[in-house]
Amino acid sequence: MASVSSSPRTVEEIFKDYSARRAGIVRALTSDVDEFYGLCDPEKENLCLYGHSDETWEVTLPAEEVPPELPEPALGINFARDGMNRRDWLSLIAVHSDCWLLSVAFYLGARLNRNERKRLFSLINELPTAFEVVTERKPGKDKPNADSGSKPRVGTKRSNDGQVKSNPKLADENFEEEEDEHTETFCGSCGGNYSADEFWIGCDICERWYHGKCVKITPAKAENIKQYKCPSCMKRTRQ
Repeated sequence: MASVSSSPRTVEEIFKDYSARRAGIVRALTSDVDEFYGLCDPEKENLCLYGHSDETWEVTLPAEEVPPELPEPALGINFARDGMNRRDWLSLIAVHSDCWLLSVAFYLGARLNRNERKRLFSLINELPTAFEVVTERKPGKDKPNADSGSKPRVGTKRSNDGQVKSNPKLADENFEEEEDEHTETFCGSCGGNYSADEFWIGCDICERWYHGKCVKITPAKAENIKQYKCPSCMKRTRQ
């Protein structure tokens, strides 16, 4: 069963715990895969794969206490072993393990504030998932879409000095964006990443952000626009 040795509480401590548990899971599903496969006997009772905070892994029965000390991983991973393609079975366990790792991290981070939780997830997201490692899949580049969390929540694009803002932020004034987090904003036209040294303009209708050069808007031209509509929104209003 999973255990907590020193009850990590800070973002750094929780991330260290996550990284160690992830390392154990990845080792079980890659370099130690033959041993792991052999331990997952379908004739045994419900088994779980645990990653521990010392970078080891363990296949064992789930915790008996209710509720458990920590969230529990997927139950009965051994039952499907002989009924599935080995690679598919390992991939499935990797997906469930990723979910478990996140649940443990945010269980430990229950007392973190909003910005700390965001920073924790940002650190976690820098590491490949167990699924990506097992399937040898490289993390793909995010594509911009209307539901992306990177879209701005406000339409105002001018600062107090009359200059157009190139820094999309959330409406909540208490939610401060860190500089490196703007890389999560993508141009609605070319899909390029946000860059502070380029001019950007936000659509007041769909709230997507665009490189000025992609929509042929210069900072000077933007000064005379009261409400900016991107090409897509302009096309829809004409229909």
